Amino acid sequence: MASLGVNIDHIAGVRQARRTVEPDPVSYALLAELGGADGITVHLREDRRHIQDRDVQLLREVVRSRLNLEMAATAEMEVMALGIKPHMVTLVPEKRQEVTTEGGLDVAGQLGSLTGLVGRLQEAGIGVSLFVDAAPAQLEASAASGARWVELHTGTYAEASWGRQAKELARLTEGCFLARSLGLRVNAGHGLTYQNVEPVAAIEGMEELNIGHTIVARALAVGLEQAVRQMKALVQNPRRDLLFGSSQP
Repeated sequence: MASLGVNIDHIAGVRQARRTVEPDPVSYALLAELGGADGITVHLREDRRHIQDRDVQLLREVVRSRLNLEMAATAEMEVMALGIKPHMVTLVPEKRQEVTTEGGLDVAGQLGSLTGLVGRLQEAGIGVSLFVDAAPAQLEASAASGARWVELHTGTYAEASWGRQAKELARLTEGCFLARSLGLRVNAGHGLTYQNVEPVAAIEGMEELNIGHTIVARALAVGLEQAVRQMKALVQNPRRDLLFGSSQP
């Protein structure tokens, strides 16, 4: 049964649109936990477009589940992580011009530098996950880096046409199997919604799904606590017979 990590970046995005003090992502994190969130995820970006340093510091103090800090593999972010010591760090690619994270981290192409960073973070007692595409070369490099987790990028699956979703789901399933055979623990996230989450949640060996935008969007209608409860129900009790493309000729 997969657990649910709730990403609250978009709460901070609403606040930063007016450069004011509300809505405060810290208080909304507590509402998410009341709704059943098993963890809180935030991405502290280089340009500070939504989550701010103060948010991460306060969240580390008040979150009662676990705090997952998404960050780029830079010296600045390493200092931040080692100072705050979140429960987990997820290393992600980051480009200033992107609206949201595009694709997985190229672990194979920067294995040397990532191995050092992973080692330093883990020596400080911080769990490390690498946000990667479900490609064998990237999963094998992730295992070689010494990281104990990977988070599979589900964006391609989420954005696929109906006719291609079955193929993308199979790729994620195979990626999860390979990662576990390499000794890695497996999370997933990006672009998952109330409509497409169940097949991913039903993948054998999937430990946690990190989901944000769709929950915040639903919360505008029903409130954050209820939105989290509805998503967690889908994650923990997916219809396992719901496989995209199973009825195709």
